[in-house]
Amino acid sequence: MTLRLALTPGEPAGIGPELVLRLAEREHAAELVAFADPDLLRACAEQGGSRVRVESADLSQPARAHRPGTLPCVAIPRARPSVPGRLDPANAPYVLSALAAASDACLRGDCAALVTGPVHKAVINEAGVPFRGHTEFLAERAGRDVVMMLAAPALRVALLTTHLPLREVPDALTAPWLAQALRIVAHDLRTRFGVAEPRIAVLGLNPHAGEAGHLGREEIEIMEPVLAALRAEGLSLDGPLPADTAFVPDRLRHTDAFLALYHDQGLPVLKALGFGQAVNVTLGLPYVRTSVDHGTALDLAGTGRADPGSLHAAVDLALALCRGGR
Repeated sequence: MTLRLALTPGEPAGIGPELVLRLAEREHAAELVAFADPDLLRACAEQGGSRVRVESADLSQPARAHRPGTLPCVAIPRARPSVPGRLDPANAPYVLSALAAASDACLRGDCAALVTGPVHKAVINEAGVPFRGHTEFLAERAGRDVVMMLAAPALRVALLTTHLPLREVPDALTAPWLAQALRIVAHDLRTRFGVAEPRIAVLGLNPHAGEAGHLGREEIEIMEPVLAALRAEGLSLDGPLPADTAFVPDRLRHTDAFLALYHDQGLPVLKALGFGQAVNVTLGLPYVRTSVDHGTALDLAGTGRADPGSLHAAVDLALALCRGGR
C-alpha cells in the first residue's frame, strides 16, 4: 500500500520552502503532500530556478507514489507575501494553521506521517501566540503525552523536558512524568523502531549524578525509585548516569537510546556526532512525526545554499517508521 506523507515547510521566510521543493525533485516510495501557501512555493521555485510544479492535492483519493518534479499542495494562505530572510509576525498564524491542518490530516488517517520543516519560535510568540515548539503543539492537538527524541545513525537521544528554561527543569523532574516518559520511549522503540528489547540509559540531573547525594538528591529521591520500579516491570534501564561520561564508546555500542533530562544535556553530543543526518522524532503520537534537526537559517534563505540532507533523512525515517522499524 502506498503511503501519504504530510509536509509543512515551516517559517515562510526561512529555508523550509526551498528544501521542500528540492525534496520534490527526487523519487520517493510515498506520496508527498505539502500543507502550505502554493503561491509561496511557486515564487520560491521561480526564484530558485526549480522546475517543480505545485498542484492541488486531493486527500480523498488513494495515495499514489510521488512523481518527481511535482508537489501536491493543500492550500493554506499567508496573511502577507513573505521575503526570504525577513521575519514577519503577521505570517505566524499561517505557520500554525499549516501545522494544525497537517496534524489533523494525520489524526483523520488521510496521511500516515507528518514531516515538518523548521519554525521560528520567537516570531510566533512576538505575534502574541504562546508557542514552545512543534512537539508541544502536536501533543496538545492530539491529546497525548509525548517525548521528543533525536535520532542519528549512531545515537538516539530522548528528552524528558524540551523547550524549558534551565531553572525550571528540576521542578519538572517528577516521578510520574519520568516513569511515563520512559514507558513511551520503550514502547515506541519496540513498535516504531523494531527494537525488541530496548536498552535505555538515563542521565542524572546533577554533576556526577548527584555524587551519592552530596551534589543533589534528585537522583536518590526521585530517579532511583522510578528506575527500580520500571526494571521490575521488565524495562532494561541503566542509570542514573553522570552525563559527562554517559556517551563513551562502549556504552554507545550497548544502548538503544539515552534519556536526557533537559535540552542541552544530550543534544550537543548528538548534533556533534550526526548534524545534518539527525532527525527529530515525536514519540507517543498516534501517527509518525519527524522533523529536521536545524533551524530556519534565515541567512541562507533564497540563496540556494541550504543543505537538504536533514529533510531527506526525516522523510526516509518517517517511511521506515511507518513500516515498523529502521
